[in-house]
Amino acid sequence: MENIFTLIKATRHNFLQLIEGLSLEALNKVPDGFNNNVIWNFGHIISTQQVLCYTRSQLEPMVEQHLIGKYRKGTRPEAFVAQEELDLLKQYLYSTLEQTANDFEQGVFTVYDPIKTSMGIEIASAKEAFQAVAMHDGLHLGYAMALRKLVKK
Repeated sequence: MENIFTLIKATRHNFLQLIEGLSLEALNKVPDGFNNNVIWNFGHIISTQQVLCYTRSQLEPMVEQHLIGKYRKGTRPEAFVAQEELDLLKQYLYSTLEQTANDFEQGVFTVYDPIKTSMGIEIASAKEAFQAVAMHDGLHLGYAMALRKLVKK
C-alpha cells in the first residue's frame, strides 16, 4: 500500500506545481466549451478522496462538508474561488493524504459501503478506494493540464 500512497503524493505534487504557475483568475477561468476549471479539478480530487475513503467507510471526513459538497462529483464551479479557499485546499492536499495513510496503518478502515463508479470501476474496500483515488487524481491532473493550456493564452 505504501506504493499507492507514494503514487498519489507524486500526482498531488505535480498538481500543486501546476496551480502554483497560474494566477487566481486563470485558476477560476472556465474555458468556452468546458464546464469546470483548474481550481474545481484541484478541489475535486480532495473531495473525492474524502468521500471514497472516509464517507464510504462510515468515518467522518477531515474536510468540511461544504467543501466536499462544492467539489463533489456532479458539481461545477458556481462562484469565484478566493485566495483563502485556495490556501485551505492546498493545506488539505497533503494533510488528508498523510492522515489517510496513517489511518490505514492504524486499521481504522474496517467497513466499506461498496460502490460502482461512473467509470464502471467497482470499489468494495478501502484498499480498493485508495487504488481508485490514485487513478482518479491522475485523471484530473490531466484535465487540469489541458485546461492550463487554454487559460494561459
